[in-house]
Amino acid sequence: MKKWRSPQMIVAVPGASLKKIMILVVLGCMMMFMLVGAITSLKPEYRISSSSVNNVTNHFPHETFVRLFGFENHYFTQMLPKERQRVNYSALLFRMATSVNPDDPRSLLGSELPGFALYDSKIIVAGEGTDYTNMPYESAPPLDVMLAERQASLESLEESDKQNEEKQVPPPSQTTGGRKVVYIYFTHTRESYLPALKGVTDPDLAFHRTVNVTKVGEKLAEELKKRGIGAEVSTTDIVEELQKKGMKYYQAYDMSRQFVVEAMNHDRDLQYFIDIHRDSRRRKYTTVTINGVDYARVAFIIGGENAKYEKNLQLAAQLHHLLQKKYPGLSRGVIEKMGAGTNGKFNQDLSENAILIEIGGVDNTFEELFRSASALADVFSEYYWQAQKVQAPAPAEKR
Repeated sequence: MKKWRSPQMIVAVPGASLKKIMILVVLGCMMMFMLVGAITSLKPEYRISSSSVNNVTNHFPHETFVRLFGFENHYFTQMLPKERQRVNYSALLFRMATSVNPDDPRSLLGSELPGFALYDSKIIVAGEGTDYTNMPYESAPPLDVMLAERQASLESLEESDKQNEEKQVPPPSQTTGGRKVVYIYFTHTRESYLPALKGVTDPDLAFHRTVNVTKVGEKLAEELKKRGIGAEVSTTDIVEELQKKGMKYYQAYDMSRQFVVEAMNHDRDLQYFIDIHRDSRRRKYTTVTINGVDYARVAFIIGGENAKYEKNLQLAAQLHHLLQKKYPGLSRGVIEKMGAGTNGKFNQDLSENAILIEIGGVDNTFEELFRSASALADVFSEYYWQAQKVQAPAPAEKR
């Protein structure tokens, strides 16, 4: 009788292959831990979520999206200039990985040098003499600086108003019929001007409870009314409201937003929303002489992180060009602000006709400011009535 033995399978594994497998396993584990560590160390705004994806795509050039469409339909790429029809993928990947734009050294210096983020804005339309060294900026002082009482020269304010009244404006040929279509408000309510503050020479202390940018806004509304355009001026002291609710100064836009929304709901006739500010730059950057007369220069600020960016930019650009045509040098241009260290919206996502205007700087007089308010009302009325003419419904055809 024969005995059968079950065959046994012997597998021989070379030592070199075993080492390779172990090395690959170890490297795979290391890479997995590194990836997990990198993801968990990211700032909350850059972690994988719908909002972080949105933030990343905000850094893409506009041409990138056109090229994406071009993968499906080459017709779209024909819209781009020839020199931009080819994309530099290495630069794009480098920018995504490091947040550094090879074409803009400010993106590197802004994160390394304290205070350099003030210049992390983009000039969309440059006014006369405007560059990245003299763009508008605002210093945010402690709330107690804002609340401190200072003596102001009301006499100079009254004299400035009186001199400005001497300029005659012909009666308007058309009006808004009692409707208020412009809402003027002030997020940084107490920004003031050194010439109106007695004994104050420090630009960081140029703040006052009543003699401030609100007077410029009131003047703008008055000049608009002369040209047939009704305007409502906010009387809310945002600084006081912040103090009441224990909020910080950087939350001023959150506070002013509440009042803008309230005004929009209360009066459906409101179409344009203008937030007036004062620049922290000194006189040589914020003053221009036109026909022998000094004006406080203005700058249009557009938030780059709002859904209605394109429409707001279009409004600001048109007002800039009208000023350039009638008051050469008065406008410093249109500036886009976004990213860390700034609001990025400025409540402009609430309307397609919302802008922020910096009028003058800490050294401008109310006489100069009121001249600029009159000039702004002049070009805005021209823009407004032209827009009304375009938007007016066509007359009904006769039967």
